[in-house]
Amino acid sequence: MIFEMSALSCAFPGCRWSVLLLVLVLLVCSALPIDASASVYPLRGTEGSNLTNVTTKKAFPVIGVNYDHVRKPFEIALWILLALLMKLGFHIIPRVSSVVPESCLLIVVGLLVGGFIKVIGEKPPVLDSQLFFLCLLPPIILDAGYFLPIRPFTDNVGTILVFAVIGTLWNAFFVGGSLYALCQIESVDLAGIGLLSCLLFGSIVSAVDPVAVLAVFEEIHINELLHILVFGESLLNDAVTVVLYNLFEEFYKVGTVTVLDVFLGVVCFFVVSLGGVLVGVIYGFLAAFTSRFTSHTRVIEPLFVFLYSYMAYLSSELFHLSGIMALIACGVVMRPYVEANISHKSYTTIKYFLKMWSSVSETLIFIFLGVSTVAGPHAWNWAFVVGTVVLCLVSRVLGVIGLTFIINKFRIVKLTKKDQFIVAYGGLRGAIAFSLGYLLSDSHPTRHLFLTAIITVIFFTVFVQGMTIRPLVELLAVKRKKESKRSINEEIHTEFLDHLLRGVEDVCGHYGHYHWKDKLSRFNKTYVKRWLIAGENFREPELIAFYRKMELKQAIMMVESGQLSSSLPSTVSMQNIEPKPIPRVSKKQEEEIRRILRSNLQNNNS
Repeated sequence: MIFEMSALSCAFPGCRWSVLLLVLVLLVCSALPIDASASVYPLRGTEGSNLTNVTTKKAFPVIGVNYDHVRKPFEIALWILLALLMKLGFHIIPRVSSVVPESCLLIVVGLLVGGFIKVIGEKPPVLDSQLFFLCLLPPIILDAGYFLPIRPFTDNVGTILVFAVIGTLWNAFFVGGSLYALCQIESVDLAGIGLLSCLLFGSIVSAVDPVAVLAVFEEIHINELLHILVFGESLLNDAVTVVLYNLFEEFYKVGTVTVLDVFLGVVCFFVVSLGGVLVGVIYGFLAAFTSRFTSHTRVIEPLFVFLYSYMAYLSSELFHLSGIMALIACGVVMRPYVEANISHKSYTTIKYFLKMWSSVSETLIFIFLGVSTVAGPHAWNWAFVVGTVVLCLVSRVLGVIGLTFIINKFRIVKLTKKDQFIVAYGGLRGAIAFSLGYLLSDSHPTRHLFLTAIITVIFFTVFVQGMTIRPLVELLAVKRKKESKRSINEEIHTEFLDHLLRGVEDVCGHYGHYHWKDKLSRFNKTYVKRWLIAGENFREPELIAFYRKMELKQAIMMVESGQLSSSLPSTVSMQNIEPKPIPRVSKKQEEEIRRILRSNLQNNNS
């Protein structure tokens, strides 16, 4: 109000003294006692007796401090702001970012913040398991699932499943069994740790963490094959980890294991993994069907994508299914249909909001890891902690070498020694193992020892392996990721080869990968699209739809990268263009388009 009065006095110089007098009156009045519950006059009794006590009012609170009222949102906003500033500073200093991975720097920041909080006598906040699994992890998994490269994933899904399922089982039992053997040594002084406790701990540290893999592999720009193998494994091994953890925790409480328990554990794995996929598929189709009717309310289109995905995750967690599998399945299923229905502006909103959301969550996770490490408490045992780190490395190397020997017998493109080394070396542990460790009850006798060993494994994989994987990739001359997008010419050649291989499989009578892919594509085009895609878009000829999609994608990329002049329509204006009904294309026009595409195939520079 004072600033408005000052502006008024400047606009009308004759009123300056009047404004100053008004401000003075307000200040004086604010100092007067104006509490309505008390009187400023002496109070007289009913029988002539005078009351000498006179109560005065308190001054009107011009300014006050009520931190408890805004404590939670204020601290959350402060943590996010700190995380963003750290991320910004990391990318401003190129010398640091070229040597130290971002995840390492954020953990160091967390250690410093946690140490400062502890020095001033406060209790540092810890990475609560509920906060991690329900708030921080879903955005990262949704971003990975929604923008999952479908073709590399489906081409290598067999290899990914072998690493995710068999590899995780091998790691859990090898690490758990070896640690149990180590605990039997008298000099180690850990004879009280039983076999079930060691297997429970092995299930926690066996899984590759998707958050850590994303943080490191995105920075080194590894080639698409190795990236999808390690990242796909980190996504799909969630079901195995959850089942093993719950199984061994129940066995530890009961104390006995029967053949029926083992059989039910195997059944539980399929229920958890396939159940999570089923829940994600259902919510994905619901999101796609809902997007058919949003043409008049474009502003809410991104919300449907986020809410349906989060509901898929929560519904899976409600029934103890794999929430990560549900999120991946939901994102993969709904993306092609949702993008065909929503506007370009909504697509851009979804893309950049998911990237921002996942980046903030990833940053907070690593900072909280550092803070929680300082918070403690810890129980240190040299033999157990060092043995855990060594056994994790040995089990990973032996598992990758052994499984690759079997996998290469069925792969057309073999995994080389360099590929095997990167896959083994990229098996990073992270916040999922840390949060599973925190899920252990406080009454567990070795909880603090397990948490200390888990933190040590995380720090070793993130700092040692994460910092050295870039120079090792350069030293081994491992193929890097192709930065430029594929041209229309390359896309058309890829589609042509797919059709050719389908034809070869049909001629040979071999029902292989391309045969079933063609069957699924025909079923999708004939039945699914007409229910999930609005208007007449699903009737568009496949060749024309593909050409239109590639042209639009390339045009948007060129505008965003600044390759086109500013006189052309901007990205925002392109996004505001509502899709019009697709006109019917005559046979003559379709033949002309085919002729243009055939002539384009001869141009190698397109």
